[in-house]
Amino acid sequence: MATAELAGKHLVLGMTGGIACYKIAELTRLLTKAGATVQVVMTEAATQFITPVTMQALSGRPVYTSQWDARVPNNMAHIDLSREADAIVIAPASTDFLAKLVHGMADDLLSTLCVARDCPLLVVPAMNRQMWQNPATQRNVAQLRADGVSVLGPDSGPQACGEIGDGRMLEAAATYEAIASFFAPKILAGRRVLLTAGPTFEPLDPVRGITNRSSGKMGFALARAAQQAGADVHLVAGPVALETPWGVLREDVQTAQQMHDAVMGSVANADIFIGVAAVADWRVDHASEHKIKKTAGHALPSFAFVENPDILAAVAQLPRPPFTVGFAAESGDLETHGEEKRVRKKVPLLIGNLGPLTFGLDDNEVILFEAARTTRLPRADKQTLARALIAEIAKRLPDTSPIR
Repeated sequence: MATAELAGKHLVLGMTGGIACYKIAELTRLLTKAGATVQVVMTEAATQFITPVTMQALSGRPVYTSQWDARVPNNMAHIDLSREADAIVIAPASTDFLAKLVHGMADDLLSTLCVARDCPLLVVPAMNRQMWQNPATQRNVAQLRADGVSVLGPDSGPQACGEIGDGRMLEAAATYEAIASFFAPKILAGRRVLLTAGPTFEPLDPVRGITNRSSGKMGFALARAAQQAGADVHLVAGPVALETPWGVLREDVQTAQQMHDAVMGSVANADIFIGVAAVADWRVDHASEHKIKKTAGHALPSFAFVENPDILAAVAQLPRPPFTVGFAAESGDLETHGEEKRVRKKVPLLIGNLGPLTFGLDDNEVILFEAARTTRLPRADKQTLARALIAEIAKRLPDTSPIR
């Protein structure tokens, strides 16, 4: 999450009855941490699972539960609460409340303000697997989508009733990601983006190998920013301990050869390729099948190396390449080495940074190298920087339609 990425957004967070109400406490914290103001509205059923006092403490605003609330001067909470909202988010959204929305029912404060709204509506379903699979529920969800309502989830997994299946509410972090994605400008709508991220691992034997200090944070931040910008994102990731960004297809690999094969197997469908991964230049010619033992009196092991495939150059040299963006992590003289690498790899845009100074950190600063100029972007957290880079890439695409 980038600092204050929802700054200036005002959300009405509507809660209906269900055990998943406990997740909304964390969701409220995430939304307010990102700069949004959150106005909680609860149905009577929701107050049986978590108290208005808890939600008021977390949101920092009075919680509304009744359409007859005297705190609203004109006694029209169903009108006033929605008028200043950028969106209404119903989470958890029960089976009953989804049915109400479909039929335009307005028998309490939350359902009434949904009918009277002039802002987007997002619903986050939460229910038992059989309730979710019920034909009536499926018809209701289909109708909500047809009416322009954004349906986030549900997830699949263990449920409070002890059963396992679809219907479980998205976790708070995933719900936050979906909401943040909803508000992001869709400057890459219709585009297909292929990225690499993280290090590669080249084995010496079954337990040892050669790798580097890349954390994958920049690549994963770019994948998240591209998805939020409306792109269909395929992320090929080396060995990193990072969560997959919301809505991103992730493919895990270990070695440079595996990463090369994954990229070349998918690049024909890509409009944009961004090679962020720190790919090993060499690998051991013949890795040992067994652990290399340390034995007193014996000579130190020696290794013969061979060159790994150059993924970025291979993509750039295709007969019909996607818009290809490279990354360069240098230890010094970035201006010289960055431009030299861009020309050598034959890519239209190369993004350079001083790798040893940024590996593993949460912030970075970069220089954009292209044929006619260089552009320096100021230091920022990597998610903020990723959004800026996606905007820069979008501006350089041939037109607003898919390349292929």
